Amino acid sequence: MSVPRVVLVDDHGLFRSGVRAELGRQVEVVGEADDVQPAIEAIAALVPDVVLLDVHLPSGGGQAVVDAVKARHPQVRFLALSASDAPEDVIAVIRAGARGYVTKTISTAELADAIRRVAAGDAVFSHRLAGFVLDAFAAAPPPGSADVRPSFDPELDQLTTREREVLRLIAQGYTYKEIARELYISTKTVESHVSSVLRKLQLSTRHQLTRWAAERRLA
Repeated sequence: MSVPRVVLVDDHGLFRSGVRAELGRQVEVVGEADDVQPAIEAIAALVPDVVLLDVHLPSGGGQAVVDAVKARHPQVRFLALSASDAPEDVIAVIRAGARGYVTKTISTAELADAIRRVAAGDAVFSHRLAGFVLDAFAAAPPPGSADVRPSFDPELDQLTTREREVLRLIAQGYTYKEIARELYISTKTVESHVSSVLRKLQLSTRHQLTRWAAERRLA
């Protein structure tokens, strides 16, 4: 099989550079994007074999990219590559049409193999994530259901998935720098998410935020 042509979509430039360097000549990286709209435009222009897609982007989820591209370019295949292993993230992007989901702890050899397999039409998942997908589709939720796993907590429901991730790590005692490392985002982005969460929850300090999260057992 020929070397797969790949577009990398991730909002962390250093991470994209690392993936490109690690994969070397095992794939042909033909383009990169750091957000939903630039990704849609790059994919439409380049029509790669595989899009290596982060599920969290500054202006929306990775599934928004899949939704926008699938109808016009059904031959393009998507492999989600994310720091998150939350079931709702996995299921949302797979429902949108991605062919696989692996976490950023994957080795270079495994990632190259996953890209080749997705390019060939296979579905590829990190081992523990496959169970989420099987369970979700076995449950057969009604078509058009907006929420994969509603929390039934109006305050929590107003937060984005990325904001919930940041909140969960804060509740576990992570510093901003540690959260940035864990989620492959900048410290400034972490601070921006925390400010947004504080505003939405009408809280004023990190201590109040930690207590709020602890009360809901988010840690």
